[in-house]
Amino acid sequence: MPRTRPYHHGNLKQALVDAAIELIRKVGPHEFTLREVARRAGVSHNAPYRHFRCRDDLLAEVAAEGFERLTKSMNEAAARGASPIERFQLSGWGYVHFALRYPEHFAVMFDRPGILKRSARCKEAGGKAYAALLGFVRDCQEAALLPPGDAQPIALRAWSVVHGVSKLAISGRLPFSSQAKLLEFTGSLTRMLAWGLAQEPPGVAIPGLMPPP
Repeated sequence: MPRTRPYHHGNLKQALVDAAIELIRKVGPHEFTLREVARRAGVSHNAPYRHFRCRDDLLAEVAAEGFERLTKSMNEAAARGASPIERFQLSGWGYVHFALRYPEHFAVMFDRPGILKRSARCKEAGGKAYAALLGFVRDCQEAALLPPGDAQPIALRAWSVVHGVSKLAISGRLPFSSQAKLLEFTGSLTRMLAWGLAQEPPGVAIPGLMPPP
């Protein structure tokens, strides 16, 4: 039986987000209703409509929270680096660490088509996360540690690698005995990635690549 929880005026919105995350953990981001969220949050079935027009609006709030936490995770991990290239590598570690810590957010952020368009907060938070990655790449370029030119092709390659690791890790497809060992592997992978990107000639483009929004 879903537990009820008291809430006071002012935190209903977050209570609904937290309840949605609990449901996502159980049934995924596609198989629940606002009525179920309300029941889990211990509020009336009409209460969610004070903040969200529909389930997708609630999921956009979950995604926005996720993108903000992702940016924080990358920045905090990168802050441990002593050089631009170390910060770039560690930002990738921070990406995977976020995905392992918040798999429900991760699923909504990347498994719901068009989620960024559902709210201004979500779009802004998603843009800031990508901008953080671009910033780490550009810092390396300025220090002549990565090839000069457009940062986006480099960032996209890096993102694809750490995102793939994250998806495999969340689904339990990577054969590691512990999360610590998996993150250790992630560190070695991001070091290898940075080394490989540094070997590319300047200005290598990706055909058909669109500019960031």
